[in-house]
Amino acid sequence: MKKLLIGGFVGGLLVFIWQTISWTALPMHATEYQKAPNQDSLIQILSSQFSTDGQFMVPTADKNATAEEMELTQKNMQGKPWAVISYHSAYTTNMTNNILRGLITSIIAALFVCWVVKKQSPSNFKTTFLSTLLIGIAGYLFIPYSNQIWFETPGATSNFIDTLVAWSLCGTWLGWWLNR
Repeated sequence: MKKLLIGGFVGGLLVFIWQTISWTALPMHATEYQKAPNQDSLIQILSSQFSTDGQFMVPTADKNATAEEMELTQKNMQGKPWAVISYHSAYTTNMTNNILRGLITSIIAALFVCWVVKKQSPSNFKTTFLSTLLIGIAGYLFIPYSNQIWFETPGATSNFIDTLVAWSLCGTWLGWWLNR
């Protein structure tokens, strides 16, 4: 149990530290949050259109549309501009809460990975390292890359680099720690 807890805590800390570096000190994620031209006018327009916070695809068919209406909407969208908008009615900064949530999430993820890796038999550095890295890549493929496929979100490359570095660090640590 001690190996699991220490392995998960340190592994999660390594993942979190890499994420912090990649988002703050390196320009890796610059394409994901660019400044929009005429941002004040855009916010004014969006505020007048949205009554609730949420993510919106523009244009899209109504959620109650028939299959024919959805097909017609998609046909009419071909070759035209479209957007995915994340709208929030008020900006609030709570970096302490966000940092703690990010750290706890990283630790929980590393604990899960650590638990899975500990169940392998026989275990060695290489197996532990590769298992950790492959679990991280599976997470990348399922969330960030799937979003890139369907919604053309930016950051596929930077998120993949984050995955490789963060889970390689964690895998190196767990490979050493769990196989001592």
